Amino acid sequence: MPICSDIITMYEYHGLDMYDFSRIDIRFIDSDEWEDAMSLVYKTFTQYDASMFDKEGIDHFRNFISDNFLKRMFEAGDYQVVGAFYYNRIVGVISLRNNCHISLLFVDGEFHRQGIGRKLIMTMAEYARSKLHQSELTVNAAPYATDFYHSIGFTDTGTKTSEHGIIFTPMRYVIQDKR
Repeated sequence: MPICSDIITMYEYHGLDMYDFSRIDIRFIDSDEWEDAMSLVYKTFTQYDASMFDKEGIDHFRNFISDNFLKRMFEAGDYQVVGAFYYNRIVGVISLRNNCHISLLFVDGEFHRQGIGRKLIMTMAEYARSKLHQSELTVNAAPYATDFYHSIGFTDTGTKTSEHGIIFTPMRYVIQDKR
């Protein structure tokens, strides 16, 4: 008779879902969820992106997400952040600045390849279209995420580049009107 860890291993081995993904709630985060959101962002960044960046890039990213100015922009409503929640646990984050630029998109590794990133983008795209009257979203995609963005319909608007040690490819997504 398998013990609990054996059952989890069997689920992982056979690629079965261990989570009930109908329980994922996508919504704007509250002020008291900011720290948890930025912790998830940094944890996921260190797991999947940081190895592609030099010390300057890692420091720049950490400083960006821990900057009090960014939090004040969020609290003032000038920096929108949507979270994906599994029960009360934040498992994904997307943020929008300047009404049309995705500045953060991170999903906890345990929840990768479950459609959460796509749902976050589509939620933010609909918000940008209907509330902010935007016709496109832009993003500076990290190397780890470029294939993901392409799969959703983002197109490159430039070549891979580096600023402040951050490597990215600029992209855009034309928001489709759902009428």
